[in-house]
Order: sequence, then structure tokens, then C-alpha cells
Amino acid sequence: MSNKLNIRRLPTGVPGLDSLLGGGIPEFSFNLIAGTPGGGKTTLAHQIMFSQANPNNRALFFTVLGEPALKMLRYQQQFPFFDINKVNESIRYVNLSADLMEGDFDCVLSRIAEEVKDYAPSLVFVDSFRSVVQSAKHMKQGASELQHFVQQLGMQMTSWQATTFLIGEYLTPETESSPVFTVADGILWLTQNLQRNSTVRKIQVVKMRGQAQVPGLHTFRISDEGIQVFPRAIVQQGAAVGSANKVSTGKQRVPMGVPGLDEMLGGGLPAGYSLLLVGPSGSGKTILATEFLAEGVRRGEPGVIAAFEKPQPDDEQSAVYAGHGWTSRGDQHALSGFVD
Repeated sequence: MSNKLNIRRLPTGVPGLDSLLGGGIPEFSFNLIAGTPGGGKTTLAHQIMFSQANPNNRALFFTVLGEPALKMLRYQQQFPFFDINKVNESIRYVNLSADLMEGDFDCVLSRIAEEVKDYAPSLVFVDSFRSVVQSAKHMKQGASELQHFVQQLGMQMTSWQATTFLIGEYLTPETESSPVFTVADGILWLTQNLQRNSTVRKIQVVKMRGQAQVPGLHTFRISDEGIQVFPRAIVQQGAAVGSANKVSTGKQRVPMGVPGLDEMLGGGLPAGYSLLLVGPSGSGKTILATEFLAEGVRRGEPGVIAAFEKPQPDDEQSAVYAGHGWTSRGDQHALSGFVD
């Protein structure tokens, strides 16, 4: 009998993002959407919210000292995911600026608890949560008070069965000092950088408790349709992300065709992997690649040689071909594709 708990995963409504998260956002989780200014944090939060919100699955969006709700709605309603009929029906906006300016963490937490109890949302968003932190520093509240506030907020949201998203502008060094990053169940990091005079946006799933996410940086785009993520083609849990083709990453391994090398690799190269051969001139890169190709042919798996510098087999390659019974150019083409 298995005691495994299956946590429901909520689809984000963002093309390409669910595959990075391992299937979606865990229900009742406490998440942080962080990054630099202009990274797309607020847009991502709204796209998730409008995708999930309905009369039976309501959302509560708290604004603090960032953009006013009216200004925020003005820009977000340009996207097709925005549904004006959901505002004030399935989605409610609440401003916490006055509570934060007049009181402390306890005052803010009390107001959030009051609104959540009254509206009973399934989704809760706080934008910008970093404004809460900055105001706390201004009011000389220490890190211990902030950590207590974050822990209390996380526990209350979980007990209220609400999936929570804190949105904030953070710099990389702050990830080591802010308690928010420790308490959060999931962290999405959004950045934008200039590369060759073009703006490139990246998203990283830094953390997602309880499920295997796809690591690394992935490109995303903000267009008239909203946010779309383009996952890198990484083999993850037996599947190539972004591809319908299943690739085994378990026991299935491909022989290299070189005696002793398969043992060094733990049984061969895992099926579906990309392998980079690096070394100085004359170290045997071409011979090793040809041996691998020949082993595939012996197993009934034709291959392709894409030659950029050697359109005709040299003496070294010809000797390898002859050793495998490839006595002519025609034999080589019959067994493998040669692109020059």
C-alpha cells in the first residue's frame, strides 16, 4: 500500500511554462515571482490569474506601493487573456498602501486575513511584495519580524487553502539574505538582457517543491498574445521537453563502438543525449565519431555525417571505413547519409 500524496497541479495558462514546472503550480503552494524591473512579473501573474479564475475558483489581488490597480488594469486589458467580466466577479483588487503606511506587519497581515476570510479566494497575489519589505526597513522592523511575517502569511494561506503568489523586484544578491526565498515553495525568476542589440528575456524555475522541474534558463517572449515560454530541448523524466517524442533516459543506452568506453560511460551513451567531442587536432575525434556511426549501422540505425571541413574522407577516415567493410563511396552512402 502506497502512502504517496498526489498534489493537484494547476495549469498556468502560459504556453510552455507548465512543462518547465513539472506539470503546473502545486495547489495551495506559496510562490514567489521575482526578477528585475520590466521582466514581465506582473503580466505573468495576471496571465496565470485570468487563466484560473472563475466563480468557483476566485482570485484576490493585493496591490501595495507599486502600480495602482486602475493603471495596472489599463495595460493588462490589452492582452487577449484579460476578461473584464471576471473583474469584481471572480477577481477582486485590494490596495494595502494605507494599511502599510499606518501600521506594521501585523496590521498588514490582519488586513490580508480579513479580506481572504471575506472573499474566500483560491488564488492570492501580492504585488509588489518587495514594497512591504522596503516599508518595513523604513519603519525599522528587523529581519526577524519580516521572517515571522512571511512564515505567518504562508501558513495562513495554506490553512485557507489558497495558492499564493508574491511578486517583487529583486536583485540576485538578495536571494541569499531575504527570508522570502527560504519560505517560498516555488520561485520563478524573470530577467531581460541585451544581446547583440536585442532584448532577450529568460525565465528560470529556481525552486518548485515536491516535483521535478526543468533546470536552467529558458527564453520567453511578451507579445500581443501575452507571455509564451520556449523551453530548451532538454531530456527530462523520459521525455524531450517541447517534443512529443518519448526518449528513454533510464536503462536504455547506446553503445559507442569503442572497446572499454561503454564501461567508462556506465553502459554507453544515454539514448537521446547530445555529445560534444572536444580535443586538439589529431587527438582522435573523427575516428571516435566514425566508430560511433559504424556501431549504429551495425545495429540497423543509419546515421548522418555533416562535414564542414572534410567533404571527402581523408586517409584516416578511409582506414576506419575499410575496417568496417565500407570499401567505396557508394557503400558509405548506402549505410549513412553524407552531407557536405
